[in-house]
Amino acid sequence: MARVVVDVMLKPEILDPQGQAVQRALPRLGFDGISDVRQGKRFELEVEGPVDEAALARIHDLAESFLANTVIEDFTVKIEEVAEAVK
Repeated sequence: MARVVVDVMLKPEILDPQGQAVQRALPRLGFDGISDVRQGKRFELEVEGPVDEAALARIHDLAESFLANTVIEDFTVKIEEVAEAVK
């Protein structure tokens, strides 16, 4: 089994009010030196079988049509190694 991660972020030109709220709160919480915060979403998909080009293409289509609003969001798809459970 493999894990495929889809990260979805607002496009740089889109205002991010949640990120701005976090960024403004950080100095009050003692976290100085952070100049910008962008908020996003992360989807972890557990895929049965091998993650080949066809599987990645299907996941890309899924992200483009369902997980991200491509008018205002960008997304990346990447394969993440899954550590085997020790028995």
